[in-house]
Amino acid sequence: MSADLFSEKTMVPLLQRLVRHPSVQTELQEEDPGVKAFITDCAAVEIAALGLGDGRYDGMGNLIVELGPPDADTSVMFATYAMTHQAGRMTDPFAAEVIDTDTGPAVRGRGVAEQKTAMTAALTAIAAARRDGQAGRVILTVLSAGETGRHTAIESVCGALDRLPDMAIICLGTDSRIGAANKGRIDVDIAVSGKSAHSSTPSAGIDAIDGARQCLNALHGLDLGVADNPVFGAATLTPTAIRSGPPATHTVQDIAELTFDRRLLPGEDPDAAFAFIRDALPKGGPWRIDCSPGPFMYPNEVADDGPLMTLLRAAYADAGLGAAQKVVCNFALDAGYFGHRGIESVMLGPGEIDQFHSEEEHVRISDMLDMARVYRAFIERAFGRTT
Repeated sequence: MSADLFSEKTMVPLLQRLVRHPSVQTELQEEDPGVKAFITDCAAVEIAALGLGDGRYDGMGNLIVELGPPDADTSVMFATYAMTHQAGRMTDPFAAEVIDTDTGPAVRGRGVAEQKTAMTAALTAIAAARRDGQAGRVILTVLSAGETGRHTAIESVCGALDRLPDMAIICLGTDSRIGAANKGRIDVDIAVSGKSAHSSTPSAGIDAIDGARQCLNALHGLDLGVADNPVFGAATLTPTAIRSGPPATHTVQDIAELTFDRRLLPGEDPDAAFAFIRDALPKGGPWRIDCSPGPFMYPNEVADDGPLMTLLRAAYADAGLGAAQKVVCNFALDAGYFGHRGIESVMLGPGEIDQFHSEEEHVRISDMLDMARVYRAFIERAFGRTT
């Protein structure tokens, strides 16, 4: 095995270079120039330096690197993410300093607990497999997503492939445990249209805010018609935004816009969940109420005794980490997209979930090194070898 790659001396500088090239979420989402520049000017450069070639770009600018024979018996994908949360209140978010913690040295910076440490571990593992003569096909993608809450980027990548992978690892911080199940999500956007008037004569208008209140009342505590899940419990519906206009003083508002977050349990269909909420909205008032689906992500769940979990348990043992542990993820990413298409996929990576978007985001160096070995052992196991 290419042991020189699995070292603090090699991996910490790689992670630091990734963090020091900011790629934060903006209103432009996947089209943000900073995110695209991270892929082309940073990630692609590091991938080439590791001997993995130049890859190619799909129509959205996602990077695709395909290694091994196209007709290999087994194909695995590692999906990594360019976009991170905004710097927010975090000081020196892109310094990527090595700090001391109670549990060992760590790298501090925006995205290390969520996207960029898992990317570092994946690049290292794939490079090691390549140097040691991998027996199957590995697809590595660097996606322009990471914070968008939709499957647009991975759908674009899969549309550009001649052959879908047989299984996929979604490289994201999961406390170094296997995210074998996660909720999905669909946003529901509601627009209440009224008629503006001077607030001294409210009867001359139609108050959109009052219509929004009626919508909130109708959806508050709504029985979503879904049985509780033994792992996740009940499905949830949460208001996450409210806006009104016009932005003028002393004016009855003629538009009020609401957004709700509907978390989906494994097995639920996003379209059915949306339709249920739409049909529960009040009818017959003086306002016009329009309801539309927003971004969504499918829920996911893989069988505990299925092929992917079996391989991953063996990989943890091969890496010297003992029995693999699982984590239940209330958040969603692209594992559900693969599950929807009949492909086993899990979320897995170094980084603590509780640190996502926090002011003190950091990752233990030892966790990064361990996960690189797990990824590497998984590749070996997937292609019928043992380390």
